[in-house]
Amino acid sequence: MADRRSPQVKPELLKQVTGNLFDCPNDEALAHCISADCRMGAGIAVLFKQKFKGVSELLKQRKAPGQCAVLLREGRFIYYLVTKQRAFHKPTYSSLLHSLEDMRSHCIRNGVHKLSMPRIGCGLDQLEWTEVAKILERVFMGTGITITIYSLPWTAASMN
Repeated sequence: MADRRSPQVKPELLKQVTGNLFDCPNDEALAHCISADCRMGAGIAVLFKQKFKGVSELLKQRKAPGQCAVLLREGRFIYYLVTKQRAFHKPTYSSLLHSLEDMRSHCIRNGVHKLSMPRIGCGLDQLEWTEVAKILERVFMGTGITITIYSLPWTAASMN
């Protein structure tokens, strides 16, 4: 007799939206990529630095590429994925993978179920979104953590 159970529906892990990342719900953790020197002098990192401050707190954590620094602001975690040593370097998929694994561990230990982030590693850092999305799916599959990817309206066409 044929198996008549309905096929398993895979819950959507990555949700892509057009809008301002900083307008995401306050119960969602935020994440973006930085260098180990915590310069945050270009791109969305500048906005994270202005909004959440804490550069000295981040530097004290002494995180290397492949790790994740964390700030707690207004009851939510702000994740700083350290993907390169210096601001002018470019990240690798390997350093991004390891920093995401570090962030995943922190999320699980601290009951974080929702993350919002830009298309990490794909702006100034020039990684390919299709590859980054695959890494995110692999790292967070089965964790119960959902991720919302924010893109500004003028860049939304490049999300596909």
